Amino acid sequence: MSLASSVTVLAALLVLRPALPLVVYVVVLAALHELVTFPIAAYRGYFLEHRYELSTEPRLVWLRDHLKGFALGLGLSVAGAEVVYALIGWNERWWWLAAALVATAVTLLFVLLAPVVLLPLFFKFTSLRRPELGERLVALSTRAGVPVLGVYEWGLGAKTRRANAALVGTGRTRRILVSDTLLAQYSDDEIEVVLAHELAHHVHWDIAKGIALEFALLLVSGYAAARALALSWQPLGLRAPDDPSGLPLLVLAAGTVMLVATPLVHAFSRVNERRADRFALALTRRNDAFVSAMRRLGVQNLEEENPTRTSVWLFHSHPPIEERIEAARTGIR
Repeated sequence: MSLASSVTVLAALLVLRPALPLVVYVVVLAALHELVTFPIAAYRGYFLEHRYELSTEPRLVWLRDHLKGFALGLGLSVAGAEVVYALIGWNERWWWLAAALVATAVTLLFVLLAPVVLLPLFFKFTSLRRPELGERLVALSTRAGVPVLGVYEWGLGAKTRRANAALVGTGRTRRILVSDTLLAQYSDDEIEVVLAHELAHHVHWDIAKGIALEFALLLVSGYAAARALALSWQPLGLRAPDDPSGLPLLVLAAGTVMLVATPLVHAFSRVNERRADRFALALTRRNDAFVSAMRRLGVQNLEEENPTRTSVWLFHSHPPIEERIEAARTGIR
């Protein structure tokens, strides 16, 4: 429904082609998209989460975070549109290649800065107040060959009952995050094996591989957008290829490629997740703790235990919980 609404807004603007400056056009496009999709976002992100008792977030706090996300997205969209159209004006033939390089550079910057700039906008972080567990997790990261800056308690509980752990950042910003919901309900062995899984993604360079895959998709989607613009700007009545009225065409063309590629991206992710599970089990030798942690996370986060193959292919970035548990029990992948 959200996808159909977005496509409808873009198609309508492409037909109407309002003559607006680029920044104003992006703001109008973002505002219309928000107006159309907000009811769906509110239903999924607030009402549905509360119905199933997954969220503890007050309505005003959810709305504040949603507006923060919208403002951040709008700022990035305006900056991105300015860069893209500057590149189109610079070189109509190769702008898409330069745009993919710029976008990838920004992604790398976000990976570095997310722990210290982006995440604190939405969550509270404090130094872990369980020194023995902190030392244990740092020792685990050292054994894995992944040095970390420190271990922090991630204040998820103020907003959700979900539990999670993460290893975020890179280099001097890399740090371990353990949610307060995980700390409150899981044993140290379970927390250790969950973190070992996260360490695996850094050991296997999964983040770098993901960025490389994203760069490849940006190249393909950018090329598709460039071809669509080259073939359509005159039939659509645009004054030039860098006419801001053609922005919906670029979004539709690039977005179509990204949408079609989504199942492949999910499949790539599931391969990484299975390998990370194997690494966590080999590093910790805590198969029983892994099984119990997966079982509890599945229940706590309301994960579907045995989704259909079609559902997994289309929507799941992780293998089904039961598959992961069975692999830990049998040692077969």
